[in-house]
Amino acid sequence: MTVDDTGSGTGAYPAPDGEPGRTAGPVADPAPARVDTNGDMAGEKTAGPSGETTGPTGPSGETTGRMDGQSRLDAQNRMDEESVDSGEDPLALRLETLILGAERRYTPFQAARSAGVSMELASRFWRAMGFADIGQAKALTEADVLALRRLAGLVEAGLLSEAMAVQVARSTGQTTARLAEWQIDSFLEGLTEPPEPGMTRTEVTYPLIELLLPELEEFIVYVWRRQLAAATGRVVQAGDDEEMVDRRLAVGFADLVGFTRLTRRMEEEELGELVEAFETTSADLVAAHGGRLIKTLGDEVLYSADDAGIAAEIALRLIETMANDETMPELRVGIAFGTVTTRMGDVFGTTVNLASRLTSIAPRDAVLVDGALAEELIRTGDAPASEAEAAEAAAAAEKEGEEPPVYRFALQPMWQRPVRGLGVVEPWLLARRNGDQP
Repeated sequence: MTVDDTGSGTGAYPAPDGEPGRTAGPVADPAPARVDTNGDMAGEKTAGPSGETTGPTGPSGETTGRMDGQSRLDAQNRMDEESVDSGEDPLALRLETLILGAERRYTPFQAARSAGVSMELASRFWRAMGFADIGQAKALTEADVLALRRLAGLVEAGLLSEAMAVQVARSTGQTTARLAEWQIDSFLEGLTEPPEPGMTRTEVTYPLIELLLPELEEFIVYVWRRQLAAATGRVVQAGDDEEMVDRRLAVGFADLVGFTRLTRRMEEEELGELVEAFETTSADLVAAHGGRLIKTLGDEVLYSADDAGIAAEIALRLIETMANDETMPELRVGIAFGTVTTRMGDVFGTTVNLASRLTSIAPRDAVLVDGALAEELIRTGDAPASEAEAAEAAAAAEKEGEEPPVYRFALQPMWQRPVRGLGVVEPWLLARRNGDQP
């Protein structure tokens, strides 16, 4: 049987650096490793002396993927030899093996073939996950094979189209890449400071990661399931199929005023602390009041809410909270309400663009909203159309011996103005009713 570049059969291996491929004879596919419930890689079970099944290194008939002392030492020696050959840092290679739970074993071609997918599709998946092309270096593990097999299996079963599977790989890769960068920059870097003089960070990092890895893994899965449940609930509650993708949402931008000038005046560490405080405070306020933080852009945050009143409350809370913090610059917020397209956790469309433009023209420590959001607040009774209407409603209620309507917000129409790319808009200034604080 011959091998082709689709990864089926055996035979020609693509050579690195554009060299002609070489022909190889039949190569037996390596036996795939199993993954136990803890995510550890385990070999095939074999019959024990009493007929029970045992793992390759497990005592007393237990199946285990963890290495015993000798196996760990042998693996470490192999990795040290590989690092010398490849010029890589031995500790980096050991940490990679610890985190991935398996040693490097396959070239990309071999991994694709073992997973039963074409090299072209495997490359699309890896690039979508955010990983660089590595030619034909032996850098992949059983976990990489298993991931390819799972994605391809979803496509073969008709549960996902190929394009959707690539999108799943891309969205997961982008999200987890940012998470991993944050954990290394802000978390592990601080924790791996040598606790005693004479100790190197190298001596601290490996055992620390070994202890943290299972706990962080469990926590990440828990948070993901929680977020998936919340997102699924929102989709199920949508009125129709179109609303699942193109939905009416309130979208808000909050922007620190004069941030560019601050970058020239402040030290890098101070600037980093300010941005982190702004992002943390904004994320907490958005989540606490029922909104969704879409993304942070250093001096700006983007959030959304299904309800106009929730979006308005978040905006005013942001202004009030930042104003009470002397270390924070002034803030301005713009909100628009309308149809929004959602893709991979982000939002797009004219409504988003309008919210951004409103933010750029908003006064300091103030909130500007578009006409659609103002109408929605009036419709739901969160704000009066005008102070005159509010006075009439209060007088009518008093005459009837009823409680007057209670409005949370006040709206003041501003001058119409042209907005680049969106024509003429009439913004409204949003405030708390009678200036009351919550």
